[in-house]
Amino acid sequence: MHVITFKKLQEFFDKDVNSKVALQDWFKRSSRANWDNFSDIKKDFNSIDSVGNSRYVFYVKGIHYRIIAIILFSVKRIYIRWVGNHKDYERLKNIDKI
Repeated sequence: MHVITFKKLQEFFDKDVNSKVALQDWFKRSSRANWDNFSDIKKDFNSIDSVGNSRYVFYVKGIHYRIIAIILFSVKRIYIRWVGNHKDYERLKNIDKI
């Protein structure tokens, strides 16, 4: 899968250094993946939710961090839309529109 863009992850872990290892691991695992559907993602990341509109929420480092991404299986792309901690995630509205 082609992850667009690592910069969003880096911007977050530059502010929250405790997230760096977990977010880098997520990026490496996702970049090496070849998913065709939600079931394939579940094999690599058991902690993921589909929230509609091609949006998926990855739970990173337990419940500490979240990544909201659009995944387009046909072109093998992951578009990172939001990265944050649990507290900030709880404040989000309309996740399927992010």
